[in-house]
Amino acid sequence: MGDLEIRSATADDLPAIVALLADDPLGSQRESPDDMAPYRAALQRLSADPNQRLVVAVRGDRVVGTLQLTIIPGLSRKGATRSIIEGVRVHADERGNGLGTQFIEWAIEESRRQKCQLVQLTSDSSRTDAHRFYERFGFTASHVGFKLQL
Repeated sequence: MGDLEIRSATADDLPAIVALLADDPLGSQRESPDDMAPYRAALQRLSADPNQRLVVAVRGDRVVGTLQLTIIPGLSRKGATRSIIEGVRVHADERGNGLGTQFIEWAIEESRRQKCQLVQLTSDSSRTDAHRFYERFGFTASHVGFKLQL
């Protein structure tokens, strides 16, 4: 794992990131790798916001994973700051070798560095393997999430 680098994503990484997002049954229905314009606009918004970190895991010259970490200052929990881990993807041929573990450990440590008191994430209810993976870190399914498609 020593040859793995976790760094901020750049515009050059976008095709690989979008390919990762689209490479599963859920993502294939909602991502569009043929049109990069909305992804470029989103990266610009993310890059301009100091509370957003879109990162990639790179092995050699190849993007093998991505995740977004959002820092949210808040009033609840006595003014606690929390982080949200979102859009976690690991390349299919990298799964099972510890990359996902290293990635989530990085996100948790970065959350500590940002003085967060809580790390949260959501995972589609159909991703039961992912649920077991997150539970190994101590995440608990303590809430019911709701989404409204606009």
